[in-house]
Amino acid sequence: MPSMTSYEHGAPCWTDLATSEPARAKAFYSTLFGWTYVDNDMGNGQFYSMAQLNGVDAGAIYGQGAEEIEQGIPARWSTYINVDDVDAAAAKVVPAGGTLMMEPFDVMGVGRMALVFDPTGAVVALWQFKQDFGARVVNEPGAMTWHELMTRDTDAAADFYERLLGWHSHSEDMGGFDYTVFHLGEEYPAGGMVEMDDSYAGVRPHWMVYFSVSDCDATVALAVANAGKVVVPPTDIPPGRFAILSDPQGATFAVMTVNEE
Repeated sequence: MPSMTSYEHGAPCWTDLATSEPARAKAFYSTLFGWTYVDNDMGNGQFYSMAQLNGVDAGAIYGQGAEEIEQGIPARWSTYINVDDVDAAAAKVVPAGGTLMMEPFDVMGVGRMALVFDPTGAVVALWQFKQDFGARVVNEPGAMTWHELMTRDTDAAADFYERLLGWHSHSEDMGGFDYTVFHLGEEYPAGGMVEMDDSYAGVRPHWMVYFSVSDCDATVALAVANAGKVVVPPTDIPPGRFAILSDPQGATFAVMTVNEE
């Protein structure tokens, strides 16, 4: 099991799900990925449930507040980016063209975070750890393996993340279409980016979380059998075979079986 002990500045480090029905969501992902949970009481009947693989933290699920649900804010997976100093990073957001959705704040003594709108409208979280650095397992079936920005302005997004996090980007042929890869330093891949076309009408820019699975097609069939929906059917690309799904509460995510090579 690929074990993480730290993350570099600018590396995706965590993901969590905000959902209208956490109990149902937990059951769905337990069936899909084999997760078990450790529930942390946040008060007022709310829990932040750490999703684990073999006792190791892989992500989390928590319930949306009543106000969010009443406003029709959809269930969503979020991407967290590790930063050395969240206050210093947050100070770069507006000059780089983004918007601070939430100023830096402390999270129960385990870290400090800020929420950011990039210039294209996608939300991303910045995380500075104190006690909890993020996912302990990645690139293992049931764990996060990739993060991808879906946007309508790749130039503006690339410029923003370069100025905010020091990422640089280049395009790769992904089997008939250009795909942007973000890099941290010379070789470390930080994530990817897709330019949304007219087929994404009505879809807001967002960060998509990919989870590794041993069999993409079998996972898709299992999701559908448990009230999930297929957004993009299993598709072959050079790195492997992927699909995009939505869970029973409508949160979208991707699954991928990576080629061995």
